[in-house]
Amino acid sequence: MNYIAVRGRMFALLDPERGGRKGRAVDFFIMGLIFLSILSIILETVAPIRQQYGLWFDRLEVFTVAVFTIEYILRIWTITAKEGYSSVRGRLRYMTSYHMVIDLLAVLPFFIGGFVDLRFLRVVRIFRIIRVFKLARYSKSLQTMGYVLRKKKPDLIISTIATGILLVLASSAIYFIEGPVQPEEFSSIPASFWWGVVTMTTVGYGDVTPVTTAGRIIGSLVAFLGIGLFALPASILASGFIEEATQEEKPRPYVYCPHCGEELPNKSR
Repeated sequence: MNYIAVRGRMFALLDPERGGRKGRAVDFFIMGLIFLSILSIILETVAPIRQQYGLWFDRLEVFTVAVFTIEYILRIWTITAKEGYSSVRGRLRYMTSYHMVIDLLAVLPFFIGGFVDLRFLRVVRIFRIIRVFKLARYSKSLQTMGYVLRKKKPDLIISTIATGILLVLASSAIYFIEGPVQPEEFSSIPASFWWGVVTMTTVGYGDVTPVTTAGRIIGSLVAFLGIGLFALPASILASGFIEEATQEEKPRPYVYCPHCGEELPNKSR
């Protein structure tokens, strides 16, 4: 078997739509390893468990990183079998795609541990949790979520802007009303953002509260409007999922490559 044939078979094996039974087995193995890795990251933060099973956590980390690294290298090697990625520029474009960046960040903290200050490593190790995003490559449900987010992107941006505008207006108003009375709590508009966020989300920690009548009126209005504004993104996503569920029998106007995440024409239309 020549080099091109081996590369083609490996490319198909890593593609959930072309790999067949063996490809699905590889997908399930990687997904299981991701779940196991995330579970170990969570459990090793518990001191008694870490003390008792620390060696096994370390071994699992080495094995997981080895598998993810091999997968990362194989994907870079085999992507040249795909049309449009045979050149060096195509391979670089693939390496900078969303899924490949996530794959790189999932293993990078392990390799830089021997070259940086260990105090910095404690911070970098947090990025290991990024491995959970690798599931998007293997889960159709997560791919559907990504499709809905892309489809509803303009609506989500508008709702986010509206929320930001209300936050700025509310924080500015409460600063000018409560600032002279409570100069320490409302020392500036940026400092008032904390009150604006906890009031708009109706969390209301109570550490910073208005004491004037006008301030309480503003707080009531902000809390009332915040309920609607923060519920707006949820309703947008809900409508997107409902539309997706009702149209799942129809071919999508476009699909996304499971390797690079780029938009592709849907030939089934």
